[in-house]
Amino acid sequence: MTVDQNPDPQGPAWIAAMIGTTMEQIAAAGEGKASDAQEVKAITEAMVRLLAGTPLRSDGQLTIKSLAEEAGLKRNKLTHKHTGMKDLFYALVKAQGSRPVVAEKLQQENDELREKVRELQEERRKLRGAMKQFARVVHVLEVENQQLREHNQPGDTVRPLPRRRRPQPVR
Repeated sequence: MTVDQNPDPQGPAWIAAMIGTTMEQIAAAGEGKASDAQEVKAITEAMVRLLAGTPLRSDGQLTIKSLAEEAGLKRNKLTHKHTGMKDLFYALVKAQGSRPVVAEKLQQENDELREKVRELQEERRKLRGAMKQFARVVHVLEVENQQLREHNQPGDTVRPLPRRRRPQPVR
């Protein structure tokens, strides 16, 4: 990512791109290996993506683990070899002061799902109460029907319902 692609010229992603480009040039011009310059470039691009909230290969968290994953490098490259890049990343994360867009979206989705779970638990509680009430009503009706059968006299205008076999509950 170049410096021109970031809309916020003072944001952490822009700063990471500027410093990373400079460090990449220093690594390429110095006595170091060409692979060092490639690693610095990969780390810089990964920093910019993470700070901008557009990760390609990682979970988008602002951690060294995610930075290494995003850069396609082993974590020890950041913790032992390119410690300056690691320190820069931590400073930029602190300066940013907020979570990336990806993390904000995940938090919002998580909050919405928690609310949905709470609503479903409340609905379940109400349905269980209604089910218990219906069971009591059915029991009372069965008792009344049994009493009518026992006290039935020939010629009564109220006749009990014939007994039916209950269907077995499905399990």
